[in-house]
This record gives sequence, structure tokens and C-alpha cells, in this order.
Amino acid sequence: MNATVSTTIFAVFMVGTVGLGLLAVRRRTGGGIAEWSVGGRSLGAVFIWVLMAGESYTSFSYLGAAGWGYNYGAPVLYVVAYMSCGYAVGYVVGPMLWSYARRHDLVGITDILAHRFGRPWIGALTAVLATVFLLPYIQLQITGMGVVVSTISYGAISLNWGYFIAFAVTTGFVVVSGLRGSAWVSVLKDVLVIGTLGFLAVYVPLHYFDGYGPLLDRLVAQKAEWLTLPGHGGDGAGGSGLGTAWFVTTSLLNALTVVIFPTTVAGYLGARNADALRRNAIWLPAYNVLLFIPMLLGMAALFVVPGLTGAGSNLALFRLVVDSLPAWAVGIIGVAAALSSIVPMAVFMLVIGTMWGRSVLSLVPRWRARQKGAAQVVVVVAGAGALVLTYAAPNTLVRLSLISYEGMAQLLPMVLLGLVWRRLTPAGGLSGLAVGVGTVCALVFTGHDPVWGVNAGIVALAANLVVALVVTFATKADADQRPDADVLARDSLDSLDSRESLASLDARDSVDPLDSSHGIGVTPASSDGAPRSAASAD
Repeated sequence: MNATVSTTIFAVFMVGTVGLGLLAVRRRTGGGIAEWSVGGRSLGAVFIWVLMAGESYTSFSYLGAAGWGYNYGAPVLYVVAYMSCGYAVGYVVGPMLWSYARRHDLVGITDILAHRFGRPWIGALTAVLATVFLLPYIQLQITGMGVVVSTISYGAISLNWGYFIAFAVTTGFVVVSGLRGSAWVSVLKDVLVIGTLGFLAVYVPLHYFDGYGPLLDRLVAQKAEWLTLPGHGGDGAGGSGLGTAWFVTTSLLNALTVVIFPTTVAGYLGARNADALRRNAIWLPAYNVLLFIPMLLGMAALFVVPGLTGAGSNLALFRLVVDSLPAWAVGIIGVAAALSSIVPMAVFMLVIGTMWGRSVLSLVPRWRARQKGAAQVVVVVAGAGALVLTYAAPNTLVRLSLISYEGMAQLLPMVLLGLVWRRLTPAGGLSGLAVGVGTVCALVFTGHDPVWGVNAGIVALAANLVVALVVTFATKADADQRPDADVLARDSLDSLDSRESLASLDARDSVDPLDSSHGIGVTPASSDGAPRSAASAD
């Protein structure tokens, strides 16, 4: 009976989610790849806020954060640290990337690199590399949602079927609705996440410990090791290795990487103007407060469900939920956790499709005029690939996340340094990238992460930067004849660019009456009224 009630609630919400995605794009039948991939560059501040918050609050937040709190304790706070610092970096970088992409009609990180270095094949190479490091993150979300579906069904739905449901719902959703649909569903997700975590923050301590006082007393008296770095296990042989050096280097690396992560850039480029991104950089850290709840409740689970090991620790929070709440409440909390998988997974799949449709398959003449269709096909293929990885190579959630970030970090010199320093040559940037990626793979897959107590990704990034600079200075400057204004990004704090673009957009375009209250306009058009070149490719 419990399984019937909870899975029925879950199924109803999943159908509603797909319906909401369809509703979001009901008047957006045109627009091509720009409308599908970056929402026609017209999302207002509220939708950008919920979309980018949705990308940062994933199934990891319900499962992995609680699991790490259960296994290690204090080291999991790196998530709050890097997100908060990343939003500060994004205050500068986000408007810079938005302005650059808007000025040159670009729709993603691969477009930006291809334009900066004047070589389309660099965009294609970046798309392939980024896909390799994004697939584990999609696998993370499939794993997380599969665990949720199996758990809230009280075991009636197996993990394998849970994984397939995650793949099927998300793939169908993103192919139809694109970025705009993800933004709309993020609103529903945020309401459920805030509501359910707020409830659990009160309910679990009262139900199991008679309040926060007794819970914290027990943690200090019996689990003090969990409350300081390096957390449970210590720093010695066989320990976690998650000490102060690891915490600082991981927070720094991820804070820099998150601003150039392809999904983050998709959020940036979907904004209507740069000021919306600056406002979001100020507001988004408030969302991090929610992360403290699963972290603390994961440690609370040490006293209620002891003995969880390996990937089973990811169930720490949901074991408390299933063991103590009625089936209807389990179903609603499961929906919130599932949507925390669907929204970021949809954006990751959409970004992979966009990168391939725009930067790889468009190099083939027959696909050049059908970029959106090609991108949608790639979405299905990428999702299926991640599903196969989930079955064949399961792993714990946080490890998958760290591999993605450490690999993607190696694009930092080419993106951030390349957009502000003309002297960086393609040979220098690519040489550094090769060394960085090779170093990451060597360290991670031989079990040397952390290395010397620090994050392996930052060691690789240091080698990457050194090689990029040495090769750049050892070779002739690039013969690119374009002026600096066409190659480099402008000062992101100069609001003139965004105001001019917005004024031009408002002067050219009409506004959809339904969306105007949300600050959403229509797809930008050229001076003759036809869709712009990027938007017209379909």
C-alpha cells in the first residue's frame, strides 16, 4: 500500500513536469537552436535565478551531501565554500561571457573558443572533450534519481528500472522543451525543495532527538571527529585525506571552474541582459543555506541508521524519511529529490547536444542547416551513453562530480586567460590543455587524488598553465588579423555594452504578452525582421 501511494504521487508529478515543459514552449515553435539551447537569449532575472539555482542544487544535495556528512562530516562543507566563492567570480565572468557571446552571436562555450582562436576545429575538439567530462555528471544525476525512485517505492521498483525512468523522463523532456522548459520546471522544483528541506530541518531533530540541543550534544560527545577537518578517518594512512589543504584547493578549483562549466555558461547566455547576471550573483549564495540541512541530517543518521557503507551511505537521509514518514510525504519528498536530478540533467544533456550540433556536426555541410535537429539527436545518444555507464560503471556520487570538475577545470586558461590576453596562442592553449587533461586522468585513475594532500585537479591546472605560457612565449604570436574588439572580451563591469544590447533588442522586437510580466522577450531579430543567423539554423 505504501509503495502504491508514494509511486502514484511520483508518477503524477512526473507527468506534470513534462506537461509544464510543453506549456513553456507552446508559443515558441520557431527560433532554431538559439531558442532551444539558450531560451532565445531572453530569460529574465527570476527565471535565470531559479535555473542556475537548479543547476547547483542537484541530486547530490539530497543524497551525496548527506552521504558525505555521514561518512566524513566537515569536509562536505567544501560545497558551500566553492559555490559561494564561485558566485563572486561569476559576478565578473558571467557578464563578460554574456557580452562576448551576444556581440558575436554565439550559443555556448565551444562557440566562444572557436571564435576566440579563429579555428572551428578547436570548438569541435572542445565539444568532444567537454562531453567526456560531462557524461559522468549526467550519470551522477541518473544514479541519484534511480536511488530516489527505488527508495520511495519501498523497493517495488528496482534500481535498474529507476535508472531507466530517469533517462526516459529527462530525455523526452529536454528534447521537447529546451532551456526555457528547464527554467519553468525549476520554479516547481525550488518550491518543493525549499518546502521539503525546511520541513525535514525541523522534523528529523524533533522526531529522533527531541530537538537540536540533544542532537548537537551527541555529535560533540560521540562523533567529534566528524566536526573538524579532515573529518572521520583522519589524514594518516588509510584516512580520508580530506584535510585543510584539500579543502582549500578543492574550493578554489571548483569556484573557478563553475563559472566556465558549459551548463553555467548556458545559463549566462540565456539571460536577457548582463545586469540580470550580476543580480543573480548577489542572490544565489542565499540558496546555499539549504545545503546545510542534508549535511547535518546525514550526520544525524549516524545515530539512527548506523553501518551504512560505500554507495549505501548516499541513502542516509532517505532512510530517515522512509522509516518515519507516511507514504504520501515520502512521495512528495521523492518528487523534490527527483526534480533536483531532472533539471540539472536536462541542462547537461541540452548543452552536450548544443555543443555537437553547433560545433561538430555543423562542420558537415548537410547538417549545417539542421543544427537543432542534430543537437536533439545527440541529446538522446548522450543520455543513452550515460545510462550505459550507470549500469556498467557505478560509482559514488561525489567522486563522479569531482572527476567532472577536475577535467573541465583544464579549460580555464583557454577561456578566461584567452579572452583577456591576446598573446595566448592556439598552440600554447592546446598544449597546456593536453598536459592538464593527461595529468588529471593519470592521477585520478591511479588513485592519487588527493595528491600530496591537495586536489589533483589543481595540480594538473598548474602544469597546464605553465605549459601554456612556455609554449606561447616560445612560438610566434598568432597571425590573426582581427582587431582586439573582435577577439577579446570587454570589461564585464562596463554596463554600457549590456544597456546598448538591451536597448537595441527592445527597439527591434515585440514582446510576447504572456511572457512580458516575467521579463521575457522574443528571439532577437536582425534589422530586416528575419531571425538572426544562429537562431535560424534548424
